[in-house]
Amino acid sequence: MEAFFWLGCTILIYWMAKRLYRKFNKAYLTPLLLTPVIVIAAVGLSGVSYEVYDQGAGLLSDMVEPATIALAVILYRNFNLLKKNATVILASVGCGALAAIATSVGIAHLLGLSDEISSSLAPRSSTTPIAVSISSIIGGVPTITAAATIVTGLMGMIMGPQIVKWFRIKHPVARGLLLGISAHSAGISKALEYGAVSGAVAGIAMIFTAFVTLFAAPWVIILFQ
Repeated sequence: MEAFFWLGCTILIYWMAKRLYRKFNKAYLTPLLLTPVIVIAAVGLSGVSYEVYDQGAGLLSDMVEPATIALAVILYRNFNLLKKNATVILASVGCGALAAIATSVGIAHLLGLSDEISSSLAPRSSTTPIAVSISSIIGGVPTITAAATIVTGLMGMIMGPQIVKWFRIKHPVARGLLLGISAHSAGISKALEYGAVSGAVAGIAMIFTAFVTLFAAPWVIILFQ
């Protein structure tokens, strides 16, 4: 019973955070950022173990896969537009994914971090499940990769709209590419605020970024080593 109580609390906190974000439209009130902070604080103060919390709230994690598959509806509705811009999308995703890997590994080496940490950071721009899998293959630490990926998504979701505003990016395809490449699933959530087209492009960008990272990350790591 306690587990389902926390499931309800998590949903209620997210709903309240979403209402606050819609009313004030501030980056620090983004539900994906505010909800985890409040939930962690509430669980910590209550003294409830993570295992008990996860028994109920873990059901939300199980819904991620169906929610991701549901993006296919948006992709189908905007198929002609995606097909028309296929070259731009593929080129942008390829360059963006390679840049993310190279900067992650390069900065890690400049800071004198170990090869294990560098390998953990390399796939941070992929969506979390794929990034963790890639990390384990190339000799990284999956837990570090998961944390880096989540931080990357949140930072991209917060900074992405500012970049759109500063550089006056108005084309829906460009907005979707920016958020999908830099912030994966969190970027899709933000891109959908700009419209279905941006959301569809962000979804495609996230998927292709994961594939490029899967094949390119080991070679980039070898190059820097």
